[in-house]
Amino acid sequence: MEKIIIDESQFLRTISRISHEIIEKHQSLDNILIVGIKRRGSELAELIKKKIADLTQVELPSIDLDITFYRDDLEQTEEHEQTPTYSGASSFVNIQGKEVILVDDVLFTGRTIRAALDALVDFGRAAKIELVIFVDRGHRELPIRADYVGKNVPTSRSENVQVRTMGFDGCYEVALVTK
Repeated sequence: MEKIIIDESQFLRTISRISHEIIEKHQSLDNILIVGIKRRGSELAELIKKKIADLTQVELPSIDLDITFYRDDLEQTEEHEQTPTYSGASSFVNIQGKEVILVDDVLFTGRTIRAALDALVDFGRAAKIELVIFVDRGHRELPIRADYVGKNVPTSRSENVQVRTMGFDGCYEVALVTK
């Protein structure tokens, strides 16, 4: 069973709100780098980057980050599942002294974000890392929280949250799917 909890207009308003919050929180955008966690986090990061550019005429540098081999659950991949492939980052950027804004679609246990933080270490030592999450569904296993949250959605473990983006799904929406 599936229920749409964020439609396209709400989706785009949420991107706009998060972008405004980032602008308000930072006196200057000169030292900011946006990092999108592949796959949907990267598309969300690009939407936020474009909205910030529309509002401020400042084009923020950004990269897409593949965290595949930083995950702690690779050995749990089923035999019939495809072997993970690693595509790295879209480009190498030294994050030394930068304020990094890390973007992902859903915050659940916190393990994806931990893996992303591990991956970022390979790019230098950031002055600060802030986290943007489109949907926070709870059930944390690690002490991780987002600085910017699109929507908090209390869920049970038998439910999944699917953030759907134009690039991967042909639409902008968020669905709550019951297994």
